[in-house]
Amino acid sequence: MAELSYRDAVSRAIAQEMDRDPSVVLLGEDIGAAGGVFKATVGLLERFGPERVRDTPISEQAILGAAMGAAMTGLRPIAEIMFADFFAVCWDIVANQIAKSSYMTAGQVSFPLVIRSGNGGGLRFGAQHSQAVENWAMAIPGLKVVAPSNPADVIGLFAAAVRDPDPVMFFEAKGLYATKGEVPDGELVDTLGTAKVLRSGTDATIVALAAMVPRALAAAEVLAARGIDSTVVDVRSLVPLDTQTILREVSATGRMFTVEENPRLCGWGAELVSIVAEECFDDLDGPPLRITTPHIPLPSADALEDLAIPSVERIISTIERAMQS
Repeated sequence: MAELSYRDAVSRAIAQEMDRDPSVVLLGEDIGAAGGVFKATVGLLERFGPERVRDTPISEQAILGAAMGAAMTGLRPIAEIMFADFFAVCWDIVANQIAKSSYMTAGQVSFPLVIRSGNGGGLRFGAQHSQAVENWAMAIPGLKVVAPSNPADVIGLFAAAVRDPDPVMFFEAKGLYATKGEVPDGELVDTLGTAKVLRSGTDATIVALAAMVPRALAAAEVLAARGIDSTVVDVRSLVPLDTQTILREVSATGRMFTVEENPRLCGWGAELVSIVAEECFDDLDGPPLRITTPHIPLPSADALEDLAIPSVERIISTIERAMQS
């Protein structure tokens, strides 16, 4: 068992899969000699060489076009889009080409590729470099969508993504890169489409993703001291979505709160609320509530960004008010 940072876990995850399978290649802007803008690919160029770790021009369309072609011809590419906001530049390739082409060829062509990206706010990068866009990807048929919250899950879920036969969008929470966690030794391989119950309680179920998971756990500890015992579920994978685990835990407590970094309109929490309302309405003791970022461009000023993104304090106050009403 070793303690690794989230960013070092990314590097270990990529190295694990490149060691295992020579068809795995890595490409993106500054991922080679520079070790990545977030230092999540340090040492990979030296270890695997320039044939398998390729710096690209500053062109998101070129990166994903090359990755798509590589996947079609037998490789398993890992493509980095530096900031998740930049998917707006190359969304046609993601949403209309990579996501659809296996279906449109009746499975004659497969696309075993991973597109990884730094996602979300908290680092004062402003409105064009801080968006949480996992809900963009969740809305596109043909894509799998993963967003880990801790170093061990980074490695295990990344391995599952690389080995998957379908295209996977792998969102790395920029605000978690410096955080650390215990990671078992040896090869780690997890399963896509599985949520994890990180804390069990009797009064409320808090459902969170990526950078919001540590905040949900911290809020749950404070709430427990104040007499509200909460379950915390880490969604981990939006597509496939582990509805069985989420529905079971919501039914057990009768209350659900989602904590998400997405802007409020059309976030993933809205989809979960819809599913819960359809599948276990009679088990609810109150309306499911979403704790979200407002539907605004994210500000870069520290006080304003902290106010916009769900905080531990806002999670606590929202749940306390709801449970007392």
